[in-house]
Amino acid sequence: MNVRKHVLCIVGTRPEGIKMAPLIKALKGESWVSVTVLTTAQHRNLLDQVLALFDIQPDVDLDIMRPNQTLPELTARLITALDETFDALTPDVVLAQGDTTTVMTAALVAFYRRIPFGHVEAGLRTHDLDNPFPEEMNRLVAGHLARWHFVPTQRARQNLLREGISDAAIHVTGNTVIDALLDVASTDWPLALSLDPRKRLLLVTTHRRENFGKPLRAICRAILQLVDRYADIEVVYPVHPNPRVRSIVHEMLGQHIRIRLCEPLDYASFVEVQKHAFLILTDSGGVQEEAPALGKPVLVLRTETERPEAVDEGVVRLVGTNQARIVAEVSHLLDSDIAYRKMARVVTPYGDGHAAQRIVTTLRDALCLSDVSLAVRLA
Repeated sequence: MNVRKHVLCIVGTRPEGIKMAPLIKALKGESWVSVTVLTTAQHRNLLDQVLALFDIQPDVDLDIMRPNQTLPELTARLITALDETFDALTPDVVLAQGDTTTVMTAALVAFYRRIPFGHVEAGLRTHDLDNPFPEEMNRLVAGHLARWHFVPTQRARQNLLREGISDAAIHVTGNTVIDALLDVASTDWPLALSLDPRKRLLLVTTHRRENFGKPLRAICRAILQLVDRYADIEVVYPVHPNPRVRSIVHEMLGQHIRIRLCEPLDYASFVEVQKHAFLILTDSGGVQEEAPALGKPVLVLRTETERPEAVDEGVVRLVGTNQARIVAEVSHLLDSDIAYRKMARVVTPYGDGHAAQRIVTTLRDALCLSDVSLAVRLA
């Protein structure tokens, strides 16, 4: 009954790497578990940077990424590759985080093979399958196949209860992104960019599929209007590698002297730029979690969010992709010290930095105490 449990931790994208890193490190510090780290490399270079930062070496690398891949192609290759890998590794538990195609297929293959699946950052919902697409579907599928739901907030717990998930399967742990953020932000990292200290920095990130095309063009027009209106601001825009993002952003913003387009920053550099930002424009879920903990106002370039807690706190605001709305909201914060101070507050509704240890404790109790109970019954 003292056999170590084999836990397979799966990561596919940069956000998954960030949020799984504290959990992987915490599990590796436990004597009752052996850990295998599998990467699908749904994001190749971006994920590799994160794993290197947290000193995590994957044991299995599926290297699934292909140029211009479609979602059906990606899904089919992931299901086949994961099934073959699960068959070879025979894990006792599979863990994955979030809402990507990697997570959805991991949950599905674990279900087919009757391997218990733990969903990290469970219970996030917009209740709109088109927004975000396909992430809302991915987390619904993963959520209804999971044995353990590690939710970041009470609101996420309520979402799952409304869907009929047993309360006993739901564990409010906080979000592991805060574990990772506090670890990295405690160090002053060298800035990858030279910033003008006389100017207020606007940090911009975009990558959502629903913002491809016309919405992204409207965002770019708003940025141009803002830098022309305010001579004391500069923009840093790490451009996502997706060609549907890069082509528009470089076409529309590439020539302005106060708009810095750059390659995606490694996580430590990105945290450091967030620390220097005056405000942040983003469609990223992770940034909505991180920036409030750093006291940075966030204007979300979406009409829905699965992370409403910071909106309720008044430090994150949904502004959508309408050019006039974006310009008005940013201008209000640039012009009004009172409005800015109301949003520029350190708020941490997503955790206290101990989420990973809570997940480890839950798994240990579920996996090891059940063995103890069995041993007692057999004695």
